[in-house]
Amino acid sequence: MRAGSGPLTGTVDGAGWAGGLDSPAVKALLLENIHTDAVKALEANGFDVTHHRAAMDEDELIDALDGVTLLGIRSKTNVTAKVLEARPNLEAIGAFCIGTNQINLNAAAGLGVPVFNAPFSNTRSVVELAIGEIIAMARRLFDKSSALHEGRWDKSAKGSHEVRGRSLGIVGYGNIGSQLSVVAESLGMRVYFYDVVDKLALGNAQRCSSLQELLETAETISLHVDGRPGNAGFFGEKEFAMMRPRSLFLNLARGFVVDHDALRDNLLSGHIAGAAVDVFPEEPKANGDPFSSVLQGIPNVILTPHVGGSTAEAQQDIGQFVANKLVDFHQTGSTVMAVNMPQAQVSNGATVRLLHLHTNVPGVLARMNQAIADHSVNIDRQTLATHGELGYVITDVSGDRVDELAAVLRDLPETVRLRQVTTKA
Repeated sequence: MRAGSGPLTGTVDGAGWAGGLDSPAVKALLLENIHTDAVKALEANGFDVTHHRAAMDEDELIDALDGVTLLGIRSKTNVTAKVLEARPNLEAIGAFCIGTNQINLNAAAGLGVPVFNAPFSNTRSVVELAIGEIIAMARRLFDKSSALHEGRWDKSAKGSHEVRGRSLGIVGYGNIGSQLSVVAESLGMRVYFYDVVDKLALGNAQRCSSLQELLETAETISLHVDGRPGNAGFFGEKEFAMMRPRSLFLNLARGFVVDHDALRDNLLSGHIAGAAVDVFPEEPKANGDPFSSVLQGIPNVILTPHVGGSTAEAQQDIGQFVANKLVDFHQTGSTVMAVNMPQAQVSNGATVRLLHLHTNVPGVLARMNQAIADHSVNIDRQTLATHGELGYVITDVSGDRVDELAAVLRDLPETVRLRQVTTKA
């Protein structure tokens, strides 16, 4: 699990992370039209930022990462083990979205590359879209609008319903699902939810003991599960058959969790009265690219191009939040809210800081501190955090032999990556 033997751009020679902002080439690459506030935040901290509007495939990404320290992506760029191994000097990755399943988190952790995301920044945007779509489907607004655009006047109330008093079933009661629960209840809906993890019910929401119970109870089903590989094909013909006749269905989670052929069959048969889909198994890489789905052309079906979190407010907040996490890690070593590494908070103060990522086995900290004592280096502060097979030690030190000490720590057999930075008060 060593990080490679090429020279650092920072203050320590050998395997490790890039050094501080005085490094000769501190570059950041942002893909997929990430908000310009992220560019501003990185540039304000001395980074040379390259900003691309589209996603990249594996080979394109490897080429583009030559000399890059920080990478920012959204949902369409896959950061594979091959990409990570080809660019071992990559320091950190920012997922400017909620999901991180497009990144090989284990491979990144094994190479000492933390991944930061934005788990809260666009939850409200997704919730508001879900609520709007529930109301639009219940009132069949898109069908009414299409009829008028075609010159047909249809003032009938047939098939049009209020959402007040109707039941909503939420599959996945995380940050988005729980907030949707609160907003839906404020509209007078009865809320039920199912989650594989025991979650605290908010307001008057009722927990169901099984997915089947939820599907048989609620009149509208909204999916908010995560993108782990085990959720592929999670919702198919069996689950649609469990739903109440003439139910409404929403998926604003991940495209691959739903069998779209099964959804189409149930819409055409009338078993499902309407659907709103924001995510698809395969999505175009860039705006303007062709799109095709088996759900096109079906009445009372709302198709949106993965815009659940795409509001100006959400994208601005995500841009600022994730960019600041990347900058903070680069400058101080803080891994708070990293999804794949031990989370360690740092203290302020002018100091030399050693950031040591290692395999989590007994005795590493003792050997580190013995080496520190052997080099007559004083420990000002020290923080240890562990996460699975990895341990992360942040040590603020002072003394005349810090560079010698860093070389010794780098050569410990358990070392994954080492970085030495000078922080500011």
